[in-house]
Amino acid sequence: MSTDPGRAPVLSVRDLRVRIGRSRILQGVGFDVAPTGTTALLGRNGVGKTTTVRSVLGLLPEDGRITAGTVVLGGTDVTGHRTHTVVRRGVGYVPEDRGVFGGLTVAENLALAERGGGPHHYDLVHDLFPELKARRRQRAGTLSGGQQQMVALARALLNDNRLVIVDEPTKGLAPRVVTEVAEALERAAERVPLLLVEQNLAVVRRLARDAVVLDAGRTVHTGDAGELLADRDRTTALLGVGRRGNAPATAPGRGTGPGRTPPRERAAEAGKAAEKARKETPR
Repeated sequence: MSTDPGRAPVLSVRDLRVRIGRSRILQGVGFDVAPTGTTALLGRNGVGKTTTVRSVLGLLPEDGRITAGTVVLGGTDVTGHRTHTVVRRGVGYVPEDRGVFGGLTVAENLALAERGGGPHHYDLVHDLFPELKARRRQRAGTLSGGQQQMVALARALLNDNRLVIVDEPTKGLAPRVVTEVAEALERAAERVPLLLVEQNLAVVRRLARDAVVLDAGRTVHTGDAGELLADRDRTTALLGVGRRGNAPATAPGRGTGPGRTPPRERAAEAGKAAEKARKETPR
């Protein structure tokens, strides 16, 4: 994967292996996140993307544990550390379910995210999401899904972070809101590196410089995101998209193509193709 010359990755994951209960969920995940820009973590549903993120953050369930591998953040080994320790080292997190406090106002949700000992970037947050300033006294539970996602993103961007991890930020959102969220993430990535878990390849094409693809709990591809998405055969093999003549989606706000990739089909065939791609990918 590409990184800035002379600059170490902000996050390095090496041969990460995780068990949850009796199941081996991760069986060799490894990648770097560059100190600038957006790195996309891709793969079909159920391949281990969210487990990877939760392993980095110390958010595995009670019956989950890291059995091998390392997680290094800014040169410090944080493998298996508790969540508050990782967060204090400068990691923001936007969970897949948004995690807003519905009974609290927008302003109260943001105040709870304030981390002690550092500046709080309300000017940035209100610039990215002016609607939140207008709705600061409104209870978060009465907001639309898109507005709640803005609250979740705003909380992660409020503090000085060395990395922000964003899990499925456009899931379930209307196309117009997807474009707004993509624009906000694009601007955020100018200030802080992002690790983005995303199924919408139009958003990935717009935002990501680097791409990591997981399959069956393993890393099967790392490299330039644009090159991967421009290669229809490889995208089909690794992600199971672009079948039956469907071209990759056009990035929201940058064309007229659909905002989401069509539903994946013929999983068995895709699995065989992914296995072939794994064998061809240099280790």
